[in-house]
Amino acid sequence: MSAPEVSLEITPDGAGWTYSGLRVLTLAPGEEAVLETGGAETLVLPLAGSCAVTIEADGGTETFDLEGRPDVFSRVTDFAYAPRDAALRVVSRDGGRFALPSARCERRLRPRYGPAEDVPVELRGAGRMARQVTNFCTPDAFEADRLIACEVLTPGGNWSSYPPHKHDEDTPDESVLEEIYYFEVADAPDGGPGMGYQRVYGSTDVLEEVRTGDAVLIPHGWHGPSMAVPGYDLYYLNVMAGPGERVWKICDDPAHAWIRGTWPDLPPDPRLPMTSAAGRRGHLEGER
Repeated sequence: MSAPEVSLEITPDGAGWTYSGLRVLTLAPGEEAVLETGGAETLVLPLAGSCAVTIEADGGTETFDLEGRPDVFSRVTDFAYAPRDAALRVVSRDGGRFALPSARCERRLRPRYGPAEDVPVELRGAGRMARQVTNFCTPDAFEADRLIACEVLTPGGNWSSYPPHKHDEDTPDESVLEEIYYFEVADAPDGGPGMGYQRVYGSTDVLEEVRTGDAVLIPHGWHGPSMAVPGYDLYYLNVMAGPGERVWKICDDPAHAWIRGTWPDLPPDPRLPMTSAAGRRGHLEGER
């Protein structure tokens, strides 16, 4: 059997930092991937397709069947959590693409299944700054040792990760977190590839066009906006981890922090929510 395609692999050593990592695997129908988590807790998050995840840890074996989704714009997905020092097997009957966010950690937690129905969906911003945040592995939603992860869906023409912010200092209002942005962009009606843009500035200066499969690493500095150009919905997966308490605290760029104060006077975006566990443009349940 041929080895599965690894379309993206970001390791702490390769990124030049300490904690955050991400792999994206593409499996052909019936193909499997076998790997060791090593010193990093790891999630299996379907981007397109379904799979079975078998985790061997502490002398026991558990298998979780992930229903997944056709693509990131179609629904909120279920996922699986594998602890550090575990063996992980991912097999997909029909094939698909799967993200494996990870974080080096100390505690060894138990393997777990994350149902799509339990994933909190948040609408953030307003007007042309409105977006959907799917908090599947944020501190209040799912237990992990260091890993923080969420998905953001931004309708075409809107700005996300805005106002620009950072999280690279240990202060009462900010936490130190290494961050990965992994992008997918909706195609054009004729099937052509979509595009978006990502800004990072401060100690570095980046304004990059992003397409499906691209990633931007943010060890420090201000980041945002993430721009969904008109006509192309934008998805990104955020993977974060750091040395301190597992908490997500950010500091807005003081030059642009005032923008949050405009949100109450702006209309909501009728295209949101774009997805739920029930499917595309479903309804939030329980206003979670």
